[in-house]
Amino acid sequence: MTSITLLLPERRRLGGALPATAAQVLGRAAREQSGPGRLAQLRRHFRLLPDHWPAAALTRAIDAGTDPGEAGTVWLRADPAHVAPDLNGARLLGWGEGLGLDTDDAHALLPALRPLFGDAGFLLDAPHPARWYLRLPAGVRLPDFAAPEDAVGEDLFLALPQGDDPVARRWRALITEVQVVLHQHPWNLERAGRGRVAINSLWFWGAGVAPDAVQSRYMNVRSPDALLQALARASGAATATPQAAGVATGDSLVDLRHLHSLDMLVTQVLPPLLESMARAEYDALVLDFEDGACFHLRHGQRWRFWRRPLPALAP
Repeated sequence: MTSITLLLPERRRLGGALPATAAQVLGRAAREQSGPGRLAQLRRHFRLLPDHWPAAALTRAIDAGTDPGEAGTVWLRADPAHVAPDLNGARLLGWGEGLGLDTDDAHALLPALRPLFGDAGFLLDAPHPARWYLRLPAGVRLPDFAAPEDAVGEDLFLALPQGDDPVARRWRALITEVQVVLHQHPWNLERAGRGRVAINSLWFWGAGVAPDAVQSRYMNVRSPDALLQALARASGAATATPQAAGVATGDSLVDLRHLHSLDMLVTQVLPPLLESMARAEYDALVLDFEDGACFHLRHGQRWRFWRRPLPALAP
C-alpha cells in the first residue's frame, strides 16, 4: 500500500472554519492523537539507532559533505542568533537562515570567536553560512540545550542552561563572552548599514554523535529543511524540495510545516492529492500536524455517510 504523508504545522496556525468539501472529507477520516512538538513529529517517521537526536551531527553531513560519525565526533550546533532586550530581560528573535546570512558574515565573525572556543578545547567552523558547528572532544559533559524553535520569543534566561553545577555555569559564562565579542564587533555596524539585524549571540543545540543507523519507511522525502534532508539521506530515501516536479514512486513524506494559511491547504494542496488518490495512483493520505493530530484519508471513506463534517481543524 502506497501512501503520502504531509508534515503540517500546528492546527491553531491554520485556524478558521473549513469549507464544505474539506469539512466532509476530514470528518470522514480516521483520526488519532500522538505526542505534540516538532521532535515528536519527526520521531513518528524516523527511528534512530541508538535512540537519540543529534541534529548537529546529522546536518553537518549535509553541510560539509563528510561522514559525521568519523571517530565518534561530538558535534554541537552554534547557530548565529539575534537576541533583543525587553523590559524583563532579553529574548531570542531570530537565528540561522532567518538572519539573511552569507559567507561574508562567517568570514568576518569567526576569527573573533574562535579563540574563545579554542581555549575551551572546541573547534568552531561554518560549512554553511547559517549553520555553524562546534567540534567537541569525546566524553565532554554538556548541559541541556533548547532547540531554537522552542526558545524563540521566550525569556532568554529561562532558555539558557540551568543549574548551579560547573557545566551549566561554564556554558552560561561562555555564552556571555560570545555576546560581548559580537556586541563590540564592527561587522554588526556593517550589517545595520545594509538594513540587517545584528548577529549578537550564538545558539547552541543539537549535540551528539551521529547515529549508527536511521530507519524510515519512506522512499521519497521532499523538504527544504536541512535536518529532514539529513534524516532522509541517512535512511536511504531520495530527497527533493516540496516544489519539485515529477511524480515520486513509493511512500513519500512531504514537508509543509511552513504553511500558514488554511485556504492554501484546502484549496491548493488537498484537492489534487485527493483526485490522485481517487484515480488509485496511491492508497492513503496522512495529514500529520505538529500538535500531534493525525488524519488518515482513504478513498473508501467517501461511503462513511454517518460521519459528521468537521467544522474546523483545531478543536
